[in-house]
Amino acid sequence: MEFSIKSGSPEKQRVASVVVGVFDSRKLSEAAKAIDEAAAGYLSEIIRRGDMEGKLGTTLLLHHVPNTLCDRVLLVGLGKEREFREKQYREAMRAAVKVLNDTGSMEAAVYLSEIPVKRRDVVWNIEQAVVAAREALYRFDQLKSKQEEVRRPLRRLILAVSRRGELNEGEAGLARGLAIANAMQLAKDLGNLPGNICTPSYLAEQALRLAKSHGLAVEVLELADMEKLGMGSFMSVAKGSRQPPKFIVIQHKGGNRKHKPIVLVGKGITFDAGGISLKPAAEMDEMKYDMSGAASVMATMQAAAELKLPLNVVALIPTCENLPDGAANKPGDIVTSMSGQTIEILNTDAEGRLILCDALTYAERFEPEAVVDVATLTGACVIALGNVATGLLANNDALARELVHAGEAAYDRVWQLPLWDDYQEQLKSNFADMANIGGRPAGTITAAAFLSRFAKKYPWAHLDIAGTAWRSGKDKGSTGRPVPLLVHFLLGRAEA
Repeated sequence: MEFSIKSGSPEKQRVASVVVGVFDSRKLSEAAKAIDEAAAGYLSEIIRRGDMEGKLGTTLLLHHVPNTLCDRVLLVGLGKEREFREKQYREAMRAAVKVLNDTGSMEAAVYLSEIPVKRRDVVWNIEQAVVAAREALYRFDQLKSKQEEVRRPLRRLILAVSRRGELNEGEAGLARGLAIANAMQLAKDLGNLPGNICTPSYLAEQALRLAKSHGLAVEVLELADMEKLGMGSFMSVAKGSRQPPKFIVIQHKGGNRKHKPIVLVGKGITFDAGGISLKPAAEMDEMKYDMSGAASVMATMQAAAELKLPLNVVALIPTCENLPDGAANKPGDIVTSMSGQTIEILNTDAEGRLILCDALTYAERFEPEAVVDVATLTGACVIALGNVATGLLANNDALARELVHAGEAAYDRVWQLPLWDDYQEQLKSNFADMANIGGRPAGTITAAAFLSRFAKKYPWAHLDIAGTAWRSGKDKGSTGRPVPLLVHFLLGRAEA
């Protein structure tokens, strides 16, 4: 779908549809007022009759509105004006785009994008309009024998700004929105693929394709390379699978050669059965999403390239399967990590930290400015934060604040949990330097405490996306989070 930015009166737009908003106090938005005045109170009469009350997400499609050049006017409910914030804005945009697509409006001018959102600017409005529109239209039906067809799909959205002087800001928001939306689509597509297709080798192939199409550098380390590096912890997880593990290194070299890079580390378990500590059968199919961390950092690298960010960014993706087999890790096994620290494996289903720890050690060779790892790591995070906020833990307060602010800017929010030394006590082992689990209490924190032992040489943060990377139920699928957060984090670094 194409997007463009425009300013101008809504009643003068010669398009299939014009989209304007109505608050639930039956108050018209500024663009709706302009159409109402041109149409001699036509919209006001409809509002008085009660055909549109303005409840959030409701819509009413009008044909042949007097004195307008468009074929149709779509009214979209905005909810209560005093409560109109980011969530309401995004929901109204999604509702509008869905109706436009379902009703054959191939081109539309959307005036929701000029409605003020508290503490947000034009750039944010346009960026979020693009992201919300693409989210509304996203479908994953590549593997269906018969794909659902829309006879006259929405092909072009014109996003309005209030004044001509805002056109440049609108274009900046459009560029950001497209880069984020494109990246989210890549992350969703990878996450939604089944484990029999999206294997470690498939992820490596996609990284090579991405590098070729976007001018990135890529290297794929094989099992023999991991053996030379001493990645005993990572390799131990892969032992139960017939699929060979891969360690993918992607680089965006947009900054000065002397500048230290930002390193993003993504957990890439392409299917997680739990190993010998086998998971329950119910909803185990959702464990194809256990590579969402890998998908999100790969997608973020695409966005960094599309935005031509003046930064050096490295993505590290350890990827393998975690399956039960005669060769698989057993509870009680002890492995030696790349750092030389030994780990007693008390639960083979706590495997994500076993592959991430070696990636965090590998990150040292880049002398990074900061490292952020992204992982669907703990069910405990879902219990703590649900599917609203991503869990954040860090060994550096300034880096944590950066990520909190980036999450707020992207409306892809995080919540910081403590990482005090007190929690390290739970990881003690009688037989190795540490255990890979710390028991049920504070499971998200002890998982991060484990990782922190391998991230002592640089500022580091951990994002637990177990509750935010995908949704269950009738809308089951990958969300593409935390791509917006990561892109805004890099944008913040680039601006600084």
